Amino acid sequence: MRYIDQAPHFVQLHHPRPGATHPELIAGLLATPARIAPKFFYDALGSRLFDAITELPEYYPTRTEAAVFAEHGADMARHVPEGAVLVDLGAGSCAKAARLFPVLQPSAYVPVDISVDYLRDTLAALQQRHADLPMLGLGMDFSTRFALGADATTWLSERALAQQPRVVFYPGSSIGNFLPDEALALLCQAHAVCEAGGTGGGLLIGVDRVKPRAVLEPAYDDALGVTAAFNRNLLRHVNRLLAADFAPAAWQHVGLYNEDESRIEMHLQSIGAQTVRWPGGERRFADGERLHTENSYKWIPEDFETLLREAGFGAPRHWTDANGWFSVFWAPA
Repeated sequence: MRYIDQAPHFVQLHHPRPGATHPELIAGLLATPARIAPKFFYDALGSRLFDAITELPEYYPTRTEAAVFAEHGADMARHVPEGAVLVDLGAGSCAKAARLFPVLQPSAYVPVDISVDYLRDTLAALQQRHADLPMLGLGMDFSTRFALGADATTWLSERALAQQPRVVFYPGSSIGNFLPDEALALLCQAHAVCEAGGTGGGLLIGVDRVKPRAVLEPAYDDALGVTAAFNRNLLRHVNRLLAADFAPAAWQHVGLYNEDESRIEMHLQSIGAQTVRWPGGERRFADGERLHTENSYKWIPEDFETLLREAGFGAPRHWTDANGWFSVFWAPA
């Protein structure tokens, strides 16, 4: 029997503070080359801009992954345990998980996202449409450490869900934003989350695959300039967090495929020489100098299977689309 919540519960573990010192941000800005972690894309506006990107004709990952779920969802459900606690990493609008509720039949939904206000709003709307499904939002920066924590564990225990199997759901190939060793660390933490629940849990994860440059680069540099706006909005977010003075219009979006590293790279390129300042520091950028904002690694299925096994998961299986562009992996814990 399901426990009926009238409203979603929310635990905020990530507390962005405008003007506060952020050592990670400052270290990246002072590095050579300069960099900003992609998690800082996702303020409220950045989250909405990313939702717009997923609707673009050039951006194949979202619709291709959706097609994989539509075609193979029933087969996935034969491996994913019914009645699991569905833990949705980088949940954003929660739309991808919500489409799978009828297929996976979770006993509870736990979306996790760094964009706290956006997640809070979307979860409230989702709970109204699924009033009988317990929901717990976690406002968390899981890129540094991923664990459900004591508050979530208590919440599950109060609903007699602590011993339900846990399924970590990580769609969209966001695992590609991490360097390979960082990806392994996150997958190890996901494995620990799965093991802490009842037997039968595991990881359901979307993974983008290696494909031609002519397909990859337009997906990250669209004709309408939505991705460019998403990239430059990062600077507005950093301005708020650091009280910095980036001028977004003085930066050009760059999206390119680094074939040697099997990854898309996004950069912001300085238009003219300029100095960016924040309380206690500054960084001079030369004309044409780049600020690295994102990697998106593309995988060969066999290599990703190896990574899953290294993280402690059992024998994985995967489903793909007709073109072999995208894979969804199920890896039992």
